[in-house]
Amino acid sequence: MNKTKLMFVLLASLVLGACDSRDDDDSTNATYTETSLNEVPVWSIDWSNNQERPDWTAPDASYYANWTILKVQIEEALQPFVSEGDLMALFVNGELRGLAKPAVTVEGNQTSKFLLKAYGNETGTETVKMSLKYYNQTLKHIFTLVDNISLNSDEPIGIDEVFIPEFTCGSAKYPVMKIAMVESLLFKVGITPTSGNKVGAFAGDECRGTATLSGNGSTPLLIYGRNAGESITLKYYDAVTGKLYTIPDAVTL
Repeated sequence: MNKTKLMFVLLASLVLGACDSRDDDDSTNATYTETSLNEVPVWSIDWSNNQERPDWTAPDASYYANWTILKVQIEEALQPFVSEGDLMALFVNGELRGLAKPAVTVEGNQTSKFLLKAYGNETGTETVKMSLKYYNQTLKHIFTLVDNISLNSDEPIGIDEVFIPEFTCGSAKYPVMKIAMVESLLFKVGITPTSGNKVGAFAGDECRGTATLSGNGSTPLLIYGRNAGESITLKYYDAVTGKLYTIPDAVTL
């Protein structure tokens, strides 16, 4: 078989566009409450889900004229949960074209990378619907990124390229996403933000996003939602004073 530049313009599109949900004009009439804390709060999103393990079957290579190899690196937020039972699958127009488990080093240690050998008969001149799906066994969660891709056989790609898909932006648990600018939300209620402090987004007691304030005064906070219209509470921790500022109804998804 001939290795081809078949289909992986796809991931450039999926990676770059997955979390494009910015809303810089998020209005709020919220006020805040103030609490003193003895310890620094630890906030994190719970990515666990309850999806069953998929029954994906590796494609039969004899059906295809071409193949290519793709390196996929799991993003940092999901790396602690990677296990031997994970699966990475590529679908083209609904047909499974590649399937892999986590790669291992020469010493036999498991990594958070996948070497995915994907097959196809495409010529590089058509538009296809492509899906990259990642099943995480520890979290019982199938993460999916989908896009319609115009193939370009002249695009330079190869095995040495590593793609880091933003699978958390294709979450079955949190399908709704919105980017809020932290400093803007704090200033609106009279709080002066300080670089290096932490902020978290919450729906009830459930953490939906975290960020550390940048030094440029414009920190994006990606908020994950279960449904459109959810009301999000913003929590801001001042490390110098030990105070926690809570702003209910700060953002609406």
